[in-house]
Amino acid sequence: MAVQLRWITDELESLRQQGLYINLRTISSPQGPWIVADGRSVLNFCTNNYLGLANHPYLKQAAKKAIDELGVGPEGTRTNAGTLALHVELEKRLAHFKAAEAAVLFQSGYNANVGTVAALAGEGDVIFSDRLNHASIIDGARLSRAKVVPYEHNDPQALEDVVRKEPLYRRGFLVTDGVFSMDGDIAPLPALADVASRHDLLLIVDDAHGEGVLGHGGRGVVDHFGLHGKVDVEVGTLSKAFGVVGGYTAARKEIVEWLKQRGRPFVFSSALTPADTAACIAAVDILETSTDLVDRLWENTRYFRGEMRRLSGWTEFC
Repeated sequence: MAVQLRWITDELESLRQQGLYINLRTISSPQGPWIVADGRSVLNFCTNNYLGLANHPYLKQAAKKAIDELGVGPEGTRTNAGTLALHVELEKRLAHFKAAEAAVLFQSGYNANVGTVAALAGEGDVIFSDRLNHASIIDGARLSRAKVVPYEHNDPQALEDVVRKEPLYRRGFLVTDGVFSMDGDIAPLPALADVASRHDLLLIVDDAHGEGVLGHGGRGVVDHFGLHGKVDVEVGTLSKAFGVVGGYTAARKEIVEWLKQRGRPFVFSSALTPADTAACIAAVDILETSTDLVDRLWENTRYFRGEMRRLSGWTEFC
C-alpha cells in the first residue's frame, strides 16, 4: 500500500475501534414496513418513508408516464437546457403547498440547505445557529464565510443572550431545524420568530422532518404553529415524507430568484430527473387531496407509544 494512503487505513481502523464505523446494509425489496436487508426480512424502524409514499402506485404510475414521455434524464443543469416544464410545475405546487410566494428545486435536501445558506449569507454577516442543527446547515454556514454563533439547543433565551452580545454586523440570520432529526424534538418556533423579529434577523427553518408530519395535511412546522409570514425561508426535502428524492426552498419571490442566480447546487448540478419530478408532483397531489395519510401516521404514533408504555411500564417513554 502506498505510504500516502496509510493514514486512511489508520483512521478507518480507529473508527472501527470507537464503534463509529458505518456498515451499509443492502436492501433488496421495495421500501415498506417490512424490508429485506442483507438477505433477511426485518421490520424497518429507521426509514424516512413516513407516509408510505415511496412505493405508492400513484407515484409509480406518474414516474413511468414521465419516462415514456420525456426519457430518463434531463441531461443538463437548470441553467443550461435542463429546466423541464415538470420542474416549473413542481415548484409552483410546492410554493402553494407551503403557502409561500415561490419555490426553487434542488437535487436533495442537503443541497437545498447548503445552497440556500451559502447564497444568502456572506462575509461580514452573522449566522445564529442551534447547536444541534443538521450537518447540511453547518456546512452551508461554513461555505458562506459568515461568522457562526451557536446557541443552546431549543433555548430562545440563550439565543436572545448571544444576539445581544454580538457586536455590529452587516446582516443577521437565524437558522434552525423545525424538527430535529436525532431526538425528534420540535423547535420552539414562535419564540424564535419573536427573537428574529426584534433583532431584524432573517429566519431560515429546515423543515425536512416536519413536512408530511406536522401542520394541516403535512404542510409542516410553520403551518403547525401558524407562522406564515413570520418565517422568511423554509427549506425542505422530497426524500422523506414525499417518498422520492430532491429538495427545495420556499420563500419570497426575491429570495427564490436570488437562489436561482447564486445557489451553487442549483446552478452547477444536473436537474432532477423527469421520473423523480413527476413522482413528487403526485405526492403533492395526494397530500393536497386528503389528510388521511397524515392522520393515520399520528394514530399509529399514539398506538405505538401507548403500547410501549404498557409493555415497559415506563410512563415517560416517548
